Amino acid sequence: MNTHHKEFSWPVRVYYEDTDAGGVVYYANYLKFMERARTELLRNIGFEQDKLQQELGIIFAVHSANVQYKKPARFNDELNVVTSLTLLGKASINFNQSVFLQTTHHENAPVGSLLCDAEIKIACLNAERFTPQVIPASIIQKINHMLTEESESGS
Repeated sequence: MNTHHKEFSWPVRVYYEDTDAGGVVYYANYLKFMERARTELLRNIGFEQDKLQQELGIIFAVHSANVQYKKPARFNDELNVVTSLTLLGKASINFNQSVFLQTTHHENAPVGSLLCDAEIKIACLNAERFTPQVIPASIIQKINHMLTEESESGS
């Protein structure tokens, strides 16, 4: 098991469909924003989730999520989802994901405010049996390479 702290950022704009009757982002939609950021992180290092299922017979599924909501986001706000890998296990990956306010047209919170923070554990599963499976070496190597490049660049 390795502990890492490489950050990956993904921008998200709040659409009307993301808000509830009170005009703020519905709490479950933060999890959707985080899912998109994790998917884009995988894509960024060369892995498409549909190809992982087809070619390697695996899927990644959320095992657990611990989410803390700090401040609301509203319609048309621009957010930044920051994802960092905190633990790379044999069959799971732990992430810290934070949603920050990037730009706003409301007086809900100052730009740069932390809106939501989460610890997410992802399990690697056999796509047919939905049983835990060791993360393929090719994925581990790419993740480790990405983290090594990041630490060498001084970020």
